[in-house]
Parts: sequence; structure tokens; C-alpha cells
Amino acid sequence: MTSTITLAEALAAGTVVLDGGMSNQLEAAGHDLSDELWSARLLAERPEAITEAHLAYFEAGADVAITSSYQATFEGFARRGIERGRAAELLALSVELAREAVRQARGRGVARPLWVAASVGPYGAMLADGSEYRGRYGLSVDELERFHRPRLEVLAGAQPDVLALETVPDSDEAEALLRAVRGLGVPAWLSYSVAGDRTRAGQPLEEAFALAADADAVIAVGVNCCAPEDVESAVETAARVTGKPVVVYPNSGEAWDAQARAWSGEAGFDAEQVEAWRASGARLIGGCCRVGPEAIGWIARTLSAAR
Repeated sequence: MTSTITLAEALAAGTVVLDGGMSNQLEAAGHDLSDELWSARLLAERPEAITEAHLAYFEAGADVAITSSYQATFEGFARRGIERGRAAELLALSVELAREAVRQARGRGVARPLWVAASVGPYGAMLADGSEYRGRYGLSVDELERFHRPRLEVLAGAQPDVLALETVPDSDEAEALLRAVRGLGVPAWLSYSVAGDRTRAGQPLEEAFALAADADAVIAVGVNCCAPEDVESAVETAARVTGKPVVVYPNSGEAWDAQARAWSGEAGFDAEQVEAWRASGARLIGGCCRVGPEAIGWIARTLSAAR
């Protein structure tokens, strides 16, 4: 355990600040993430850059580092000629790099509790074609469970504080992930990518959140990589349906164009929104794509002032 207090205990006591987007922080440092492995490519090529990105968020005020394993899969690495044993090493390395950032943060005087969340992206992230924002891959729940379980076992074996089952577009995939985390001995949060009051695949959020209500391993449920304006209603639904702490980390408000592989539109969310999320039951609050250390620092200060 990275901290002497568990993340679940911290959530019972108050709010916890998540980090922001890994990819935008790496790109801001000058790294090219244009291939299918996205930030996971740097696990093999520039691991120190990942530690530096985590450290920037810790110094900005984040309490939780989400690892660079979102798009890291055995299948994706295999397409780059990376054999299975080495792929497993890279998955485990993602957790170790975040832990190294914790150690460096301690050396720079960051004394508050810090945690590491191992990112587990959806099946569509491996496809790298934008289908993570659609779901409905044509696979059964059993097939999705078989896809997710091997890398979950590797990530859990690296002993993160929590598994981040994130950007899930589809309740079928959520069911598969909830099956796949059973017996791993590491708690998890489950967060959907949503549009309005439905998952990206079109299922009502009440039904989607209900899947996690009785899952003992799940310590928080919520949404991520969605528009900021979709968050508040989703927080209220997640809290009401599950009775669990809620996790929220929307993107900047811009829209991702999978064809052009670029962002467009307006960015930003305000203090009033963040305070409303907290009031509605959000306990893990941060940002996703296009939300950098400056915004995370602002979220940390906003939440601190509200305590």
C-alpha cells in the first residue's frame, strides 16, 4: 500500500483529488503519442517521462496518480512486436513508475497521503479507432472478461492501491470487468464514459451503475472522459443507486475527433461545477483528457476551500 491510510478510508473521511490527463502532460513535454499505443508506448521508450508526468500532478495537488496502462494490452503490444512476457513487464512497470513518482514527491516535501491507481481501459482503447466512445463491439460478456482478466492479474500483482476501470462505454463491458476483478485482492473503481443520462452505448445510467451496487471490490462508481456538463446528474444517480462514493474526472469540455486524432471546441469547467459535484456525492474528483496540472491545482484549492 502506497499510503498508510487506504483510499477507501480516505473517501469515507472526505474528498480526494485525482490527477489529470497523462497524454496531454506527455505531449506538453514534447513527446509524440500519435501511434496506436498512445502513452503506453513510452513505457518501453521513455519510462522516466511517465514518472515526470505523475510528479507534475502530485506537485500540483493531486492525491492519486492514474498509471499509463490505459491503452496497454497484450494484444496492442503484440502488434508492435512485443512478446507476452515483456508486455507483462511493461504493465507492471506502469505501477512502479507511479510509485517512483510518489517517492520523488516525498523527497520534494509532499507529505499528504498519496495513492496509485492502475488504469484499465476498455476493449475499444486497444482497437484505437474511437470505439471506446461507442461500445457495442460485437463481443459477449464472457469474451470481454477473457480479454480483460490477464492484464488485470498482472496489474493487481504489481500491487497498486486501486484498479481504475475507466472510460467504460457499455454496461456489458462493465459486467465483464466486475467479473474479472473478483478474487484479485485489490479494490477498484468503475467509471463510465457517458453522454447525458446514458452510457455511450445508450444504456440508462441507473441500470449501468446498479451493476456495481453490490460489488464488494468496488469502492467508488462514477464517470470520466465526458463533458463537464454531464457530470452533476450522473453523480446524483451514481450516489443514489449504489450508495458508494462517486468518482468524477471529466475531460476539458473539448471533443475528440477520432478520424483527425485531434481535439476541438471550448475548454474549461468552473468552481461552481466542482463544488456541485462534491455536494452531490463526488469524493474522487479530477480531470481526464486535456486537463493538466494547472487545472488540477485549481481543483485541489477549490475542494480545500470547501472543507
